[in-house]
Amino acid sequence: MNKKVHFQDLGLKDYKETWDFQELLFQKTVDLKIKNRREETNQETPNHFLFVEHPHVFTLGKSGNINNLLVDEFKLDQKHAKFYKINRGGDITYHGPGQIVGYPILDLENFFTDIHKYLRLLEEMVILTLAEFGLKPERSKGETGVWLDVGTPFARKICAMGVRASRWVTMHGFALNVNTDLGYFDLMVPCGIKDKAVTSLNMELGKKEVHIDEVKQKLIQHFETLFEAELIKDKTEV
Repeated sequence: MNKKVHFQDLGLKDYKETWDFQELLFQKTVDLKIKNRREETNQETPNHFLFVEHPHVFTLGKSGNINNLLVDEFKLDQKHAKFYKINRGGDITYHGPGQIVGYPILDLENFFTDIHKYLRLLEEMVILTLAEFGLKPERSKGETGVWLDVGTPFARKICAMGVRASRWVTMHGFALNVNTDLGYFDLMVPCGIKDKAVTSLNMELGKKEVHIDEVKQKLIQHFETLFEAELIKDKTEV
């Protein structure tokens, strides 16, 4: 099993451009797996992990409800935001500057064949990272992602998740609010969940800005530990 993971931090990149790049990496891995089975070969399948920040964009998962986007195209233009329907699970979410978006494109057969475990480990990676900043993050039963003050009237989401998997190859991932402009969340019903707030790391810490590279480094360290993986930093290709 190949537990080496090629890592790239793409910086600030357009959502559609990054989605196409994800699809390319995803399809190459799927095609190799199909070839291995068809030709009875055993070529090693690659794993990838991308970090990126996106310009303002709203995305709707395949099971989502368009009514959870509360503004029309004109208002989106005013807010310099884009909108895409995409092929991940989950409902609507927002991506923007100051938010760490992580896209693991992993062949889970290199690790374990359990989507539930995969999601829980992604959550655990974020929980452990936020705990290092003094927060007490939690899971919320029946709601994928990472939350604060679960079970209280002040419950608020700090990290959203939505993934796709085919032939045990994953894409899409998580979005962790670090220095995010939370005003954009007022334009939607976050993840289709009403009456619950959204927060960010800098808001919780009472800081104008958190050093985002420090958060990224902690995420990487916990990812390597939890997945027993070795990250290899690649040159950016996008």
